[in-house]
Amino acid sequence: MAGSALPAQQGDAARAGYRRLVLGLMLAAYTFNFIDRTIVGILGQPIKLDLKITDTQLGLLGGMAFALLYTIMGLPIARLAERFNRVNIIAVAVVLWSGFTAACGFAGSFLSLLALRVGVGIGEAGCTPPAQSLISDYYPAKRRASALAIYAFGIPFGAMIGAVAGGWLAKTYGWRVAFITVGAPGLILAILIKLLVREPARGAADGPSAVAAASPRRGGLGHELAELWAVTRELFGRWPILHMVLGITLTSVGGYGIGQFSAPYFTRAFGLDYATVGLIFGLIGGVSTGLGTLLGGFVSDWASRHGGRWYALTPAIGLAIATPLYLLGYTRGDWHVAALILALPGVFHYTYLGPTYGVVQNVMPPHRRATATAVMFLFLNLIALGGGPLLTGLIIDHLAQVHFLAQTQFTSAGGGGLLAGLAQLFAAAPAHGASFAHLCPGGAAPAGASAARAAACHGALVTATRQGILITALFYAWGSLHYVLAAFGLQTRLAEAAATPL
Repeated sequence: MAGSALPAQQGDAARAGYRRLVLGLMLAAYTFNFIDRTIVGILGQPIKLDLKITDTQLGLLGGMAFALLYTIMGLPIARLAERFNRVNIIAVAVVLWSGFTAACGFAGSFLSLLALRVGVGIGEAGCTPPAQSLISDYYPAKRRASALAIYAFGIPFGAMIGAVAGGWLAKTYGWRVAFITVGAPGLILAILIKLLVREPARGAADGPSAVAAASPRRGGLGHELAELWAVTRELFGRWPILHMVLGITLTSVGGYGIGQFSAPYFTRAFGLDYATVGLIFGLIGGVSTGLGTLLGGFVSDWASRHGGRWYALTPAIGLAIATPLYLLGYTRGDWHVAALILALPGVFHYTYLGPTYGVVQNVMPPHRRATATAVMFLFLNLIALGGGPLLTGLIIDHLAQVHFLAQTQFTSAGGGGLLAGLAQLFAAAPAHGASFAHLCPGGAAPAGASAARAAACHGALVTATRQGILITALFYAWGSLHYVLAAFGLQTRLAEAAATPL
């Protein structure tokens, strides 16, 4: 029944069961969202070889191509979600992004694949703003971070399924079949959401006064701009909320950048096939990141009884522990050891999602929650999703040129670790000499090339990819710092928001 809360005649257990059903379906939607969003990472190497593209172009496919309209379309969709049926918006969005994902399997060039990835981004813009608003109307403030952490579990769960299924499909049938196969099931999910999820009254979990105050508002352009300004002022004009947003943004720069190139790195450095790499990052990484996502929500909700600052300190501590573990894992010379170490940091790293989403929803009145998510995602995804993979790809291409020239001209480019990579990053590549992109199309020497050139291409690409990932991992430490800063004043701001008349 659109626009109404759960029927009063249902018992508490029945209502709790239905809330879990709704949360499960939203989790399923976000899982498919992330399968379709991130599968280009696990398929990156075969796409690179097939279409003969650079890592910068690969970064565009995994980042800016998706992020640009994803973030821009999020705002008008969120404004619609504040007034109209959020369930319908989510169902239509699932159909759109699933269809575009399947169509990626028919792309014949980099430009056509780029255009289809833009289409995926447009569809996915209709998922999280209305979904987080919907969940917040089913779960009260003290349980909201936990509920949103379960929703955010779709990130590691989707990445896990995409990695395992995408890697196996790419190895067995090719990357084109992988896109088609993961896109099609979303159509069934859209039907289930439309049939099973009821639209609750806005503010239903915050009491009768919230429901009355949060009735859909009509207004012209002036009203829309005023609402956007009110949300923007809350997110960026208050110290603790600003630093929560900066924390999730910088952490996501690292996550999206490394996520785009971690699977290609294991293929390039260790010669592993796509299915094996998919299992490594799907099962090993997916379990730890999933555990971290859930822990972040439940631990911060539990710890908040000792002060609201723990919504910021929980991710701050987690990221501070995770950063050196990532640096250690990506510098191991044996893939078994590297995979074992990389199974650990996700437990600490992904504690940031639930607390951040929970804080943003809790400081906003019910009629601005979808908009708040969209505004935060506009900032976050243009910088992180749009810039993270692109930045890492640019770093890798630059460092590959440096190392390739060093090997072919018998000079030294320094070591292959983090400090050497930072030094080489800020040192201009020699203007003279052969181009890595020209002599190593797709990162590999062409058929018939000499063994020396093949070795130079491979060695340069492996070292550059490792260094690019290590440099990008420093964004986790940067994000941790902002979560520490957010802890100052966060408890006061949450108390003020709870006491403010709606």
